[in-house]
This record gives sequence, structure tokens and C-alpha cells, in this order.
Amino acid sequence: MADKGLATDTEIQAALAELPGWKRQNNSLQKTFDLKGFKAAMAFAGTVGELADRADHHPDILIQFHKVTITTSSHDKGGITDRDFRLARQIEAAAKDQMA
Repeated sequence: MADKGLATDTEIQAALAELPGWKRQNNSLQKTFDLKGFKAAMAFAGTVGELADRADHHPDILIQFHKVTITTSSHDKGGITDRDFRLARQIEAAAKDQMA
């Protein structure tokens, strides 16, 4: 996958196979994380925000008590690119110690 273009269906399926719980939602990637409580959800959302800001790639973050749903898409490209998968992998690594 190149940063310059949209990921193909084959590339998306291959990458999703390595990202448990992530799914394709129209032209985005999405996952809901079930965390240890509200405080953990808020901390996790902050961590995601830091990762996203460093990557200059900003997902939608929905907080619902102990659940955080992340939706990422490369809006400038009109869909899913390698940037989305890189961010999803970073988010996965950050979530490991916060999961319920």
C-alpha cells in the first residue's frame, strides 16, 4: 500500500487479518474498545489523540462510558490508505494495557 493512493480491497482484507476487531465501515476502518471504566476510556482517548496528532492523521473518537470507538479514514484521499492501517496498529499497541 502506498501513501499516495487508496488501498485495494485485497490490501484492506490482508491488513484487517492482522488487526483483530477492526472492520471496514464503508470508506473507513473502525473498532470499539471495551476498557476498564470511564477513567480508562478517557485516558485511552487521550493517548489516541496524541498518536493521531503525531501522525497528523486524525480519527473520529466516540467515548461511551467504558467504550471508545475509533473510526479512521483518509478524507483527503476519499477512503482507506496505509496511513489508516499504521494508525490502527499504533492504537492497538496502546490499547493492550487498557482493555477490560
